[in-house]
Amino acid sequence: MIDLSVDARGVATLALARPEKHNALSQALIDALAGAAQEIAADRAIRVVVLTGQGASFCAGGDLKWMQDQMAGDAAMKRAAAQSIAAMLGAINTLPQPVIGRVQGNAFGGGVGMACVCDIAVAVEGAKFGLTETKLGLIPATIGPYVLARMGEAKARRVFMSSRVFDAFEAVELGIVAKAVPADALDAAVEAEVAPYLACAPGAVAAAKAFARSLGPTIDESTVTRSIDALIAQWEGEEAKEGISAFFSRRQPSWA
Repeated sequence: MIDLSVDARGVATLALARPEKHNALSQALIDALAGAAQEIAADRAIRVVVLTGQGASFCAGGDLKWMQDQMAGDAAMKRAAAQSIAAMLGAINTLPQPVIGRVQGNAFGGGVGMACVCDIAVAVEGAKFGLTETKLGLIPATIGPYVLARMGEAKARRVFMSSRVFDAFEAVELGIVAKAVPADALDAAVEAEVAPYLACAPGAVAAAKAFARSLGPTIDESTVTRSIDALIAQWEGEEAKEGISAFFSRRQPSWA
């Protein structure tokens, strides 16, 4: 589900390794990412983390079969699933090491959230982005605090509710990624973000990152709980049932 490697410099590459499913977030992948984040946080030899995906997409968002299973479950099952997503995002967001996003392909839904928990992200020019949850009768809830922290409310409201797909250059304008580069320049662009940290004191980098987060929007237990409650409320509603049913039936939902 993931591929974690560390080079001689202490640069860890954490890759979502579900390319056949466009790295969609299943429960197994969510758990694997959370476990990897804990492992990385505890390893003082790791100086920088590069977060990327294998295959054509960075992350296609939530696995729709997994979402279908949640729809069939009770409220406790839905809450446990939402909590696991929130915990995984929080674990990456609070890593003491700087996290560089290498967005080598499309990022939808949770994939946008993954980009937004990186300290900086670089995307290929051909990548597409979208917060596509409302097409399914859902909302971008558990990723919401991180999306809003990255983009700010005014910019987020341009794409947060519309499910509109946009390109990498608009993702730069919105603040999701710092730059969009040709595919053959992606690795060099990521390396340019990694290299400065290798000349910095690791403890000072970690302290500066924690201080920066403390000065930004508050994402605490209360905020995370609100995001989970909002997602469950939508999951329990008729629109989510209709949206997910329509998707699997290959038909338009009633509102389209």
